[in-house]
Amino acid sequence: MRLTSILFLTLGLIYFAYGQNANSKKPIGPVQFKKVHISSETYESVGAIDVNADGKLDLVSGAFWYEGPDFTKRYFIAEVNRVQEYWDDFSTIVMDVNQDGKMDVVTGGWFEGTLFWLENPGNQGPWKKHVIDKTGNIETARAYDLDGDGIAEIIPNTPGLSLKYYKLNKKQDIANKGYFTKVDVAEKHGHGLGFGDVNGDSRIDIIVQNGWLEAPKNPSDKWVMHADFDFGDASVPMLVTDVNKDGLADLIVGQGHTYGLDWYEQQKDKNGKRIWKKHVIDANNSQYHCLEWEDIDGDGEPELITGKRYRAHNGNDPGANDPYGLYYFKWNGESFTKNIISYGPFGEGKGAGIYFSVADLRNTGRKDIIVAGKDGLCIFFNEGVK
Repeated sequence: MRLTSILFLTLGLIYFAYGQNANSKKPIGPVQFKKVHISSETYESVGAIDVNADGKLDLVSGAFWYEGPDFTKRYFIAEVNRVQEYWDDFSTIVMDVNQDGKMDVVTGGWFEGTLFWLENPGNQGPWKKHVIDKTGNIETARAYDLDGDGIAEIIPNTPGLSLKYYKLNKKQDIANKGYFTKVDVAEKHGHGLGFGDVNGDSRIDIIVQNGWLEAPKNPSDKWVMHADFDFGDASVPMLVTDVNKDGLADLIVGQGHTYGLDWYEQQKDKNGKRIWKKHVIDANNSQYHCLEWEDIDGDGEPELITGKRYRAHNGNDPGANDPYGLYYFKWNGESFTKNIISYGPFGEGKGAGIYFSVADLRNTGRKDIIVAGKDGLCIFFNEGVK
């Protein structure tokens, strides 16, 4: 082959590759993030919420809220109980509980064993605390629309105790029913919770550490337990999604207090029995306590976002003194590729707390990551793909 032919062929291949990339909806290369340290407070939970109704997202974490878009001004919310290294505030669920147009916060903790909501006064004054229920030790809590009515239910993870959820009553029913109605699901559950349609019947099931609870057709009927697995100290949440797009819901599970991050492929054996095939995502990091499933690179497909919970058990978990990190894992059609957002020793790498948030704080069209923890409160601004 002549040199000129080789040159034209090479240029053609480069042009074709460039054209394919230029017209592709999928971005090229990893997302770049800008880390901004907001506070050295050691609360482990943070939520994004428009506190003052100015159209800009603010941050709520522990006893304070931070005014957006700069997050340099902070205001007192309410006292938070402290026990040893812990602040007894293990979730920041944003919800307009009293339906007055102002977004409130639902939270709870391990030591007080109480689920409660904080009423947003709409100004800089303290927020009033309202008890929802004495639940027992709350590892953390999550909100998910279990019954498909467009309003999320509150589900606390209370390991070793009964599993229940709390349904927000409509405004006209609050006077005689209270703000929430408690619904019992199971007599006992372990460390970890997840939510999604496991069996394809269009109802939302609940995943627990040692199986999944099949949602009943009639809400008043019994939830049916399927003891298909045992995930140990599973993450909150465990994610339910069809990872490999084969029409069956799979599970993504972190280990909250040991090593491991895996996805479990739902399969059927020759008899139609449901089985779960384990695929390792990352075996080399511990304390993957909180997972989020969000489109972080703007290609229309969600990524797995998670990180190491810093000092989850005050330094007593396996791998507690390993470097700290925050990552997103991108599914490439066959496996997950790990992308580092932050990594390193204390003071350099940033770990994840027990409840972090993903939100577009600057109205850029890109989702930022906000992480609290015993190593401080930080925003990782999404700068896009460079």
